[in-house]
Amino acid sequence: MLKIYLARHGQDEDNFLGILNGHRNKPLTELGRSQAKQLASYIVDNGLNFDKIYSSPLSRAYETASEVAKILSLAQPEVIQNLIERDFGIMTGEKIIDIERLCAPDIFKTDTITYFLSPEGAETFPDLIVRAKELLKLIKDNHQDGSVLLAGHGDFGKMVYAAYYDLAWQEVLSSFHFGNSELVLLTEGITPENAQIFKTSQYNS
Repeated sequence: MLKIYLARHGQDEDNFLGILNGHRNKPLTELGRSQAKQLASYIVDNGLNFDKIYSSPLSRAYETASEVAKILSLAQPEVIQNLIERDFGIMTGEKIIDIERLCAPDIFKTDTITYFLSPEGAETFPDLIVRAKELLKLIKDNHQDGSVLLAGHGDFGKMVYAAYYDLAWQEVLSSFHFGNSELVLLTEGITPENAQIFKTSQYNS
């Protein structure tokens, strides 16, 4: 049985400033590095290990994955381009507080986040689910059993979860917050309600 652990990166400079990052490539903040260490500590304390660690090409995810690899004495993460965050299109670099002003009524609101749906140049959530299915096929083709860690991002990470459990994107966006350095387990025999195994109190995007 294959266990896929999906981690979100620690806080980066755009998160701290309330800026929509998408494909922007800012490093982790001091808090973000601390969050990555907290994630690594949780992994060690719970006896988790991985046959392979994969990372998005963006530095915020790679730094987070590298912290886990270091503490587990594993090889450096292998970059998978398909793990990259959603392309935010013309919303890249805009302020999070301006989403509703710039994108309404084409938005989806939850208790913690207002999501834009289809601004010019942006990947839509259905687009992300297609990409997530391609990613999951790649992982399953290379790993029939064991455990792997995927270090990625918020929007795309949620759609990997949606693709794995065959859930509607709207349901997943509203069902849980995927915070910085949090960890989700995707595997047979665990319900979606119990998939989020490590949570933090950090609610930056």
